Amino acid sequence: MKSLELKKRIITSIFLLTLLFLMFSYSFILIISSIVIGLISWIEFYALISKIFKKKSIENQILRFLCKSSSLLYLSGLVFIIISTKLVNLNLYFVIIYSLLVAIMSDIGGLVIGKIFKGKKLSKISPNKTISGSFGSFIFPLLLIPFFLEIFNNYNFLIIIIFTEIISLASQLGDLFISLLKRKAKVKNTSDLLPGHGGVLDRIDGIIFATPVGLLIFNI
Repeated sequence: MKSLELKKRIITSIFLLTLLFLMFSYSFILIISSIVIGLISWIEFYALISKIFKKKSIENQILRFLCKSSSLLYLSGLVFIIISTKLVNLNLYFVIIYSLLVAIMSDIGGLVIGKIFKGKKLSKISPNKTISGSFGSFIFPLLLIPFFLEIFNNYNFLIIIIFTEIISLASQLGDLFISLLKRKAKVKNTSDLLPGHGGVLDRIDGIIFATPVGLLIFNI
């Protein structure tokens, strides 16, 4: 059973990495994929919020409406920024790519280091996350810096390190935030759309927090 789940996870990961490469290579794939991913993520978030505020009181109806509308505006804005920066501003586009890769490396670092060293749990929100894994999430993204030094040559090396750690922190907080919502909704994954991974929102929870933070701090 575990080997089957692992195979599903590997196949899905290969598909996602291929899609990511194509998105960065071709504008039309970026536009279509960003819109589809944003829409699916909102539907999954919609389902989470509906389960959390399922009691039909006036307060819950208002909170549910506010959460749904604000999340739709947020994801729509993020999709628009990602698409427009590719078409209009190449420098900002590289910031988005870097922020996205930092989020991915944070996720990998947390998984790898957490599995190796284990240790004390980070939070009750997500029992699988450990303090050692969190350190891994901060360390792994630093491996990206040498590949982006030429692109970010107008920034001090120390500043790039600080920015990278801030983006990693945002990614980890995004992951914990969605984990908190899943815990409140009493579900393991946001959906079963991606075999071995759960839902789209499960895969981009850190990214949707890391990307705007990266754009903000690199342009202060």
